[in-house]
Amino acid sequence: MDRSDNVRPIIIKRKKVVAGGGHHGGAWKVAYADFVTAMMAFFLMLWLLGSVSEDERKGIADYFTPTFSLDSSSSGSDGAFGGASLSTVTSVTDEVATAEAFQAETAELQDVADQFAALAGESAFAEQLLQHVNIKLTDEGLVFELTDLAGAPLFEGDGAEPRPVLVHLTALITSAIRIVENPLAIGVHSQSFPAVLRDNPVWRLTVQRAQAMRELVEGSDFPPDRLRRVTGHADRSLADTGNAMAPENNRIELVLLRQTRR
Repeated sequence: MDRSDNVRPIIIKRKKVVAGGGHHGGAWKVAYADFVTAMMAFFLMLWLLGSVSEDERKGIADYFTPTFSLDSSSSGSDGAFGGASLSTVTSVTDEVATAEAFQAETAELQDVADQFAALAGESAFAEQLLQHVNIKLTDEGLVFELTDLAGAPLFEGDGAEPRPVLVHLTALITSAIRIVENPLAIGVHSQSFPAVLRDNPVWRLTVQRAQAMRELVEGSDFPPDRLRRVTGHADRSLADTGNAMAPENNRIELVLLRQTRR
C-alpha cells in the first residue's frame, strides 16, 4: 500500500462568533423595554383612577363588567334588545330619562329667573332693587341671593325688622316662583361682630331674620307646605372673607330646590 494512504486527514474547526456579546445578544433589552412600558401604563392607569370621582369610577367599572345571559332566549342578536341584556338596557334608559328630566327642570328654573327679571323691570325702583339681587343656577337649584349694600341694608339696624326694599323683593320673588311646584329653602347669613362683645348675636340674629323671612314669604301667598327648611347660618359662610364685617356678608338665600338629581 502506498505510504500516502496512511496519512491522517486534516480537520479544520471553524468557531461561530455571535455578534453582540453574551446574554443572548440584545433580546433582553427588548423584553426589558416592554416591561417598563407596561409598568408605565399600569401606574398611569392608577393615577387616572385616583383622579376621578366615585361615580365616574363606578361608570368605568360598569363599562368593563361582562354581561351574562341566563338562557339563550334572554338576549341575542335576534332579540328585542339587539344582544344587550335587560339590566343594561334598563340602566341606560334610566340614565337618559334622568338627564332629560334634569334638563327640562333646568329650563323651568331659567323661566322663573326670566319671570323675576320681567317683574322687577316693571317696578319703578327696578335699578335700586336689582342691586341687592344675585341669581345663580346651581345643582341644588335656583338661588336668589339678597345682599346688604353699604348704606342700604335689608333689615333695620341689627334687628330682624324687614325694610321696604326686602318686602318688595320678596313679593316679586314669590310671584315669580309660583309658576313651578319646586320646594323652597330659606337661609340667612350674617357678618361677624367684634370679638370683644360679651354676647355675640350672630346665631340669634340669623335665626330671627330667617323666621322673619319665612313670615314674609308666607305673607306673600306662598304655600307654606312648599317650604323645605328655614336656617340661620350665623357668620360661618362669609361672602367677603377679606373683611368679615363687610355689609355684603349680611345676605339671604332663597333657594328654589331641584326635584331631579343628576
